[in-house]
Amino acid sequence: MRVTLFCSRLCPSVPLRPDSARCNSTMDLRQLEVLKAIAETGSFTGAGDKLHVSQSAVSRQVLLLEEELQEPIFLRVGRRIRITTAGEALLQLSNRVFQDLKETVAVISDSKESLSGTLRLVGGMTVCLYVFPVLLKEFRRIHPNVEINVTAGVSEKFIGDLRSGSADLGLLTLPIGQPDFVTLPVLKEELLLVTAPNHALSRRKKITPQDLVRQQFVLFEAGSNTRRALDEFFVKEQIRPKVVMDTENVEIIKAMVHSGLGISIIPYQAVARELRNGRFFCSRIEGHKLFRETGWVYLRSNPVPRMVQEVLSVFQRVLPKLRLTPPSQKILSAH
Repeated sequence: MRVTLFCSRLCPSVPLRPDSARCNSTMDLRQLEVLKAIAETGSFTGAGDKLHVSQSAVSRQVLLLEEELQEPIFLRVGRRIRITTAGEALLQLSNRVFQDLKETVAVISDSKESLSGTLRLVGGMTVCLYVFPVLLKEFRRIHPNVEINVTAGVSEKFIGDLRSGSADLGLLTLPIGQPDFVTLPVLKEELLLVTAPNHALSRRKKITPQDLVRQQFVLFEAGSNTRRALDEFFVKEQIRPKVVMDTENVEIIKAMVHSGLGISIIPYQAVARELRNGRFFCSRIEGHKLFRETGWVYLRSNPVPRMVQEVLSVFQRVLPKLRLTPPSQKILSAH
């Protein structure tokens, strides 16, 4: 493999000879490897030992480079050598080239092999119930040799799992606010008021914030990102909700709401199916469109692990199948 450089760009601070300012210098990876070995070992002899070639072969490669660049790369001071400014610039190039080559070979090797190993996913309860089943069905079809482990819980707990490496990827309620993580917002879920079908609010043509005063609520647990979004809404509207139960489990919330214990505000996709059979009444709140944002979260790395890349790719395929917002702007009565 050969690499072509413009020697005038190697080190602009080093004055070049007039006849070399525009010359093209062609060098191969072996010469860059020799340069790197000399810098690492501190001598031509050490570089030869490392590369299993003679000292004269090392000297010859250095001489060829210096002739092409018309600049010294190393200064010989007695038995010691010192790298020049031009040589340092070339060494930095060498490091970049070999790192890029290593990463490229890894990507090519990965693409030729079928994906295998274990995928460790984490996510909130709603994500595990309504997003992961659709995602993982498609993922398993494409990558049948991957073993999948899924853990449900709250976003705050999973940050430590992702950082320690006990989880690979999370689909979590945002924001996360951790600089060592990549966060990719991918879902904007609408939050709607949900009541039992025989609740007094279900008979109203529209529901205003004031209709929620003195109502009993079953909500997501305090401290979660979803609960914080709801608490901001309550504060803005000067509502002091009477919370009779809070939990991270959206299915428990739905069961309590259906029993008449209270009302709730939950993602539309959590009740989309039950609205068709009249199990719940669902509505927007007049003057408000409440949302929560969910995104992929994983530890920052270069390159991004292939397992993570494949999950993100498959997710984009299944995204249109998810029910994130109601099909109508009207109150969604389930009568």
